Amino acid sequence: MTGTDAPLNILMWHVHGSWSTSFVQSSHRCLIPVLPEGAPWGLGRAGRPWPDTAVEVTPAELADTPVDLVILQRPEELALAERWLGRRPGIDVPAVYVEHNTPVTPTGSRHPVADRRDIPIAHVTHFNRMMWDNGDAPCVVVPHGIVDPGYRYTGEIARAVALINEPVRRNRVTGTDLLPLFGQVAPVDVFGIHVERLADDPAFAAAGVNPVADLGHAELHPQMAARRVYLHTARWTSLGLSLLEAMTLGMPVVAVASTEAPMSVPPEAGAVSADVSVLQDRLYKLIADPDAAVEAGRHARDHALRHFGLQQFLTNWDNVIAKAVR
Repeated sequence: MTGTDAPLNILMWHVHGSWSTSFVQSSHRCLIPVLPEGAPWGLGRAGRPWPDTAVEVTPAELADTPVDLVILQRPEELALAERWLGRRPGIDVPAVYVEHNTPVTPTGSRHPVADRRDIPIAHVTHFNRMMWDNGDAPCVVVPHGIVDPGYRYTGEIARAVALINEPVRRNRVTGTDLLPLFGQVAPVDVFGIHVERLADDPAFAAAGVNPVADLGHAELHPQMAARRVYLHTARWTSLGLSLLEAMTLGMPVVAVASTEAPMSVPPEAGAVSADVSVLQDRLYKLIADPDAAVEAGRHARDHALRHFGLQQFLTNWDNVIAKAVR
């Protein structure tokens, strides 16, 4: 552990599963609120295979539990933490606000804690930090870190795969409307929350876009790694952890050059471009040439391990935590 003398009790909600899976690997004790109704404010561990240091707690238990730091991820958690702890985040108990998302608009979004100097904002990408209006709040960037699933790529299925949660509702935000353009080049299998709703529009099936299922990591990773190419279509979301997981699995990547993707995917890993025709061409060639796909996937994995390794993520977070609790 870096920068702290002993493990701390950290209150954090289970909001983003993949990010939380990495964060709870630290030596700190993570207190995860649990309620009978579950999400959004009491999801608990939700059956995830996390270390024993990730402990479910009820609001009643929190009132008598020493908490050294609060990790905030949504504006509503400021009032919720104060009510459950009887202490104000940033004033009576140290707090850090983790900003996972791009702002609603590129130039007009002021961050919820922009007017506070007592709660630092930890952005997950440099792009997000630049695009948010952070006001007077101190800011730091802690890039993602991935629990290495190991090299698992086979690429035996000559199809592309995309991971998109709620692709119909989010549509242009996640680049769902681009899927048929890529489906003209190679069949695209889509995994994620509510992907079945793609079947309501026959145009997707006609263009080779096939909704599959929403799976946990244990089932999902081998399904991803069996496909030839990972397709990343997001226009305006933060850097998706599924993209980094695909790279770590050893998958070649074809990605829309938006938000942090151009800084995170090297050209040797596949293709990153805002020109859809360039991406279509590269997708076609990777599908047609398994050896080239393997080589690109190895570049992707090497890059991901160097830049998004778990240990660096945890070290960076220990430094942020130590500064926050001083």
